[in-house]
Amino acid sequence: LGRREDGYHDIVSIMQTVDLADTLTFEQSTSMSVECDNPSLDPDDNLVTKAALMLRERSGNGGMGARIHLQKRIPVASGLGGGSSDAAAALLGLNALWGLGMSVRDLTPIAAQLGSDVPFFLEGGTAMVQGRGETVRPLPPADLPHLILLSPDISMPNKTATLFGRLDSASYTRGALTRKLEARIRAGGDVPPQLLFNAFDPIAFDAFPGLEAYWRTLESLGARELHLSGAGPSIYAPVSRREVGSALHLLLTSGHGWRAFLAAPWRPSGDPER
Repeated sequence: LGRREDGYHDIVSIMQTVDLADTLTFEQSTSMSVECDNPSLDPDDNLVTKAALMLRERSGNGGMGARIHLQKRIPVASGLGGGSSDAAAALLGLNALWGLGMSVRDLTPIAAQLGSDVPFFLEGGTAMVQGRGETVRPLPPADLPHLILLSPDISMPNKTATLFGRLDSASYTRGALTRKLEARIRAGGDVPPQLLFNAFDPIAFDAFPGLEAYWRTLESLGARELHLSGAGPSIYAPVSRREVGSALHLLLTSGHGWRAFLAAPWRPSGDPER
């Protein structure tokens, strides 16, 4: 919607968790350690470690420890929320391991300090997210059967800040399309493709050299309504049937050797429609 005085941007966005997931395991320990099967991640400088240390400090139990193992499936810095969801999982997992008894409401201020997307991942599902990301309003499950995700091998230092820095006043909106989509989801869950929108779409090709080739290839294979996921460079497209998604996935992975996933919406276990 626009830039705030604190340097962040106000957003109005609908977020959805999908079944592409990392795995975190937690064990009691007298010290704190984080291990990861992805060597590109520094275990001493990632959101899981920061979440663990921050929760321990806020709980007032500085003597508690844990051994955390992170198994990565979500591509790093891809716009798919991997780091943010891992941080939220760390807060939830350690809250249980240490018997802190903190509610999601109690954990939300810590999550918001870790990152703008982290509060959403404390519960997941379908939600309207506002402010800089810390205001999360749950929605009924979106009727979005499957998604094809294409995650190009394109890296950019300080990606999120760089992309937000490329937006100017002409890029800002009043959030009308997102609010219309929220109303449709509340009324029956359907997700009309014409209401999907990402403010970064118009600048994506300039921001990520080489992205257009991935985008055009996915279009040529029959995918429609392509959009960046978050701040990119991953692209997503809804698919109506699993068979169609499976064919696209096979063409992208085996035919082109690209990193792609066929995903479905994930809903919290308390959701009666899960």
